[in-house]
Amino acid sequence: MTAIKKTGGLAGVIAGQTALCAVGGEGAGLSYRGYDIDDLSDNASFEEVAYLLIAGHLPNRGELDEYIAKLKSLRGLPDPVKQVLEIIPANAHPMAVLRTGVSILGNLEPEGDFANQVLVADRLLACLPSMLLYWHRFQTDGERIDVETGDDSVSGHFLHMLHGKRPSELHRKSLDTTLILYAEHEFNASTFTARIIAGTLSDFHSAVSGAIGALRGALHGGANEAAMALIEKFSSPEEAIEGVLGMLGRKEKIMGFGHRVYTTSDPRNSVNKKMAEVLADEAGDTHLYVVSEAIEKVMWDQKKIFANADFFAATVYHFMGIPTYLFTPIFVCSRISGWSAHIMEQRADNKLIRPAADYIGPGPQKFVPIEERH
Repeated sequence: MTAIKKTGGLAGVIAGQTALCAVGGEGAGLSYRGYDIDDLSDNASFEEVAYLLIAGHLPNRGELDEYIAKLKSLRGLPDPVKQVLEIIPANAHPMAVLRTGVSILGNLEPEGDFANQVLVADRLLACLPSMLLYWHRFQTDGERIDVETGDDSVSGHFLHMLHGKRPSELHRKSLDTTLILYAEHEFNASTFTARIIAGTLSDFHSAVSGAIGALRGALHGGANEAAMALIEKFSSPEEAIEGVLGMLGRKEKIMGFGHRVYTTSDPRNSVNKKMAEVLADEAGDTHLYVVSEAIEKVMWDQKKIFANADFFAATVYHFMGIPTYLFTPIFVCSRISGWSAHIMEQRADNKLIRPAADYIGPGPQKFVPIEERH
């Protein structure tokens, strides 16, 4: 009989196989279908990466052009979805907005047969930014924006809807790069949630809604919002060093640092850090970036804990004028590509995911009639 490995949070447990992503594996810190993340972030567009994950190979020029045109044609929102988005309060968490939007769309455009899964994946990739920014602009500006912009990229479409104008190429490319970095990350909490739901033979929209719920948490996708809140607390590097040392002394958790999988560095962090520096220079910033660097240094010097992908992503988004509460939903607009690929992979060789639990409750009890209970 094979022994069952017992571990908190399933750390170190192999829960399945995937051909989509290698995290911390031999030869690379992070790769998608064999392509190193540095190579992809330097040379590919997010649309190419999404195609790679979902279709299984990098597209040629004709395939990419066709894919971009398809995504552009799928950005629109049905009127009932817009009506629901308009009645969601302004103080709602935007992750809840996306969760609701996906659920409503699943009722209006049900997947039906699993043969339609690629179309559902493309539809969600195309319209999640539309849902988010339609709600955001309606609640902040009272404007019912046009969600069918002519931008060729998801990043350009997002920033165009957010600011009401086409973004600069620097900002578009910076957001595009972060979408690549966040697109996929093996069996993380939200992806595993999606696979568990898909493993029951539930529908695509249910799996994605569950994944959004998992990603909302501060220990997963919400870390970039918490990182921004930390950075903005300090007015100088000196104040940041003193403040973080105090937090460490009080054993408070510092968000945006460390990772369950990586041991010495997060391969995505160096890319985000470079972009943060470039965007800080463009914005004339002399505050946020240097404070971020100071926090990163003190965490490494004191605890040998490295910044993860979320830490400098926070300042990257800030310098593009993206409100902090929209940081985690951007993660959704990217990770939908990885989630979709995992849902398809789970379905292709499906087994119900049902781990065992180690019971730690009381021993056998004898039922006592209510009249005899004290």
